[in-house]
Amino acid sequence: QVQLVESGGGLVQAGGSLRLSCAASGRTFSSRPMAWFRQAPGEEREFVAALTWNDSTYYADSVEGRFTISREYDRNSVYLQMNSLKPEDTAVYFCAANERRTKSRYDTGYDYWGQGTQVTVSS
Repeated sequence: QVQLVESGGGLVQAGGSLRLSCAASGRTFSSRPMAWFRQAPGEEREFVAALTWNDSTYYADSVEGRFTISREYDRNSVYLQMNSLKPEDTAVYFCAANERRTKSRYDTGYDYWGQGTQVTVSS
């Protein structure tokens, strides 16, 4: 059974940093796309950042230059380093993984999801 477990969320002041982690179990995703999405209250889930199967990265315009996605093969984990946080970054952040090598900015493009971790940025 595949599981994705996020951690690292919390409350931070604007301008601060957080590092989210996502640990996968039940399957190795070392050569598969993985991504982060987020969902703010009353909003739809939106794409944040992704790694392709060969570790190219791409980001939503709103986080480009502030967030960095990375992968650690030995731990079957993916990370999201978030710097210069803004109140509008407040959301539940979800980790996602894909069985196929197809990259996607859409949540329908991913097969597995974590439960999410809350990030709150105060002004």
